[in-house]
Amino acid sequence: MTQVKRILDATQEELTRYSGRQLLESIRAAEGRTVVAETVVTVPPLVDGCSNPELAAAFGADLLLLNLYDVERPMVTGFPSRTPIPDLPEPLKGWEHHLGWGVTAEQVKRVTGRPVGINLEPATRHTVSPGRLATADNAVKAREQGVDFVTVTGNPETGVTMEAIIDVLRTIRAAVGEDLILMAGKMHGAGTGTDHWLSEEQIARIAEVGCDVLLLPHAGTVPGVNYRQLIRWIDAAHEVGMLVMLTVGTSQEGAAPSLLETLAVTGKECGADLYHIGDAGFSGMAPPENIMAYSIALRGKRHTYRRMAKR
Repeated sequence: MTQVKRILDATQEELTRYSGRQLLESIRAAEGRTVVAETVVTVPPLVDGCSNPELAAAFGADLLLLNLYDVERPMVTGFPSRTPIPDLPEPLKGWEHHLGWGVTAEQVKRVTGRPVGINLEPATRHTVSPGRLATADNAVKAREQGVDFVTVTGNPETGVTMEAIIDVLRTIRAAVGEDLILMAGKMHGAGTGTDHWLSEEQIARIAEVGCDVLLLPHAGTVPGVNYRQLIRWIDAAHEVGMLVMLTVGTSQEGAAPSLLETLAVTGKECGADLYHIGDAGFSGMAPPENIMAYSIALRGKRHTYRRMAKR
């Protein structure tokens, strides 16, 4: 493999040119200093004239995760629409240009200079459109639309279970090949409860079916998940070759910056590799200052400001 820079030092051009395996190596080399910011693609942006992915990138995110992205009907609000909008409701007429219809992950990556991923969900309830389901066909379409990583997980009340995630990962990996990064796990209960979150046997099976990055809810973000469990799960994931991303996906991304700073430092004590900050702020993303506070706590102002400014 061609030698890559730490994600801390890579330029936008390098980040968006890396293959999946190169990007994983770049993340691994950064030693727990990678920030992943999630945004909802279907809601108006927090700031007019600027999309939420652009804003998240500007405040220190290394990777962008697009929630509710539909591979059959791609759109990212805040970007100019690229195709006509079918069946546009009357109240939205005149606003077509701002709805980002037809904008794909590739366009988001080109504008922001960041690797881009999407969520796909093995949902058991009728709350997920066909283009957001975790299927092999959708993962292939995602790759064709410029996605760098696919996260197999579940939004609230979708009925996603760990067993469903494991089952679908095998077929997705077989369909997309070895290079596309696959992340998998749950950020919260997804409507199925949290009494039994994850076993070490399941961690081994997730790795066996092709997962590169295991998602785990950060301690204190869901009931019953504590630091002792995180250390055990992270060690088990590392032993079978996976990286680990700790997630903040229970609306605490909209809490005080001091909470994000605490979560960052304690997560590093537990040994995680990537740090996710969710989309539940004011309008489909965390408050920008929280993304920056999270980043500064993980890697200091030097590396944070470099990521914010570097082209």
